[in-house]
Amino acid sequence: MEAWNREAVPKVMKIVSTRLPQRDLISLLLVSPSIYRNLISHPSLWLVLDFHEMNKAGDRLIAALSLPRYHNVNHINLEFSHDLEDKHLEIVKNECGRSTGNLEVLNLNGCQKISDVGIDFITYNCPKLKVFSIYWNIRVSDVGVKYLVKNCKLVVDLNLSGCKNVTDESLKLIAENYQGLQLLNLTRCIKLTDRGLQTILLNCSSLQSLNLYALSSFTDKAYKKISHLVHLQFLDICGAQNLSDEGLSQIAKCKNLNSLNLTWCVRISDQGVMDIAQGCRFLEFLSLFGIVGVTDKSLEALSSFCSNTLTTLDVNGCIGIKRRSRDELLQLFPKLTCFKVHS
Repeated sequence: MEAWNREAVPKVMKIVSTRLPQRDLISLLLVSPSIYRNLISHPSLWLVLDFHEMNKAGDRLIAALSLPRYHNVNHINLEFSHDLEDKHLEIVKNECGRSTGNLEVLNLNGCQKISDVGIDFITYNCPKLKVFSIYWNIRVSDVGVKYLVKNCKLVVDLNLSGCKNVTDESLKLIAENYQGLQLLNLTRCIKLTDRGLQTILLNCSSLQSLNLYALSSFTDKAYKKISHLVHLQFLDICGAQNLSDEGLSQIAKCKNLNSLNLTWCVRISDQGVMDIAQGCRFLEFLSLFGIVGVTDKSLEALSSFCSNTLTTLDVNGCIGIKRRSRDELLQLFPKLTCFKVHS
């Protein structure tokens, strides 16, 4: 029995603990000294710090990073956490730099008390950072992006959604420093112009996902350059009011595209959709919601080239399309499982 406890229990504990939430894992440390020693002996259990939606997140972060077991943390999630300010991140920089040297993923979504200087503090000792997300933060500006590209050279996934004060200067910095970027979210970054977007499209040719949701100021001059993204799989241009069939025909050259959101792209007609159907034959997701200029001709073209791949198709609000019932759509697209993206 003693031998079993010595050999089997640690193995069982490791298996079980890898499936536990962080809070439960920490609670286990208090059960007994032997369990404490066993859990601490597995560095792989202490690679993630998850404080999302927690109160006193700043104090919790500092306390955790001060513990030896978190000296190799590679993922920190502070999404919508409370009581996190620049002053906490300054302490992390000055006193816990050793613990963030291997950090690869940092989520600051909804942390609205963090400013540009806070980005400098938290990324200062993170040379291995690959994923950075700071959704919905109006305090962040081009200065914060400048700090990010200075401190972190390996970023491949960047989410600036809702950062309404970033401008084309940020896109220039991103294009110059992150040419291997694979995922970029610029949703509602309303100060951006064609010039900035073109800089990204001409320099970040490795992009696989590009989110331009709710950005109505771009024109075909920029949209046409999307054709340079030969690896692009996901594109959201919902609300692209200036996108024409001519611009869409260039997007159709992205032959690996499997998800395309054209919701409220009101200038689009059958010609643009037919170009997409012929060029993007791996489409799985397509929203044409609210486009009154498309007709059944668009569905016929899509059925000819994408019927074996499309699983989501939203044509609600497309009053020019008459064959819109579920049964009629299933006749054209037998693999459809989702008929409504927007409510």
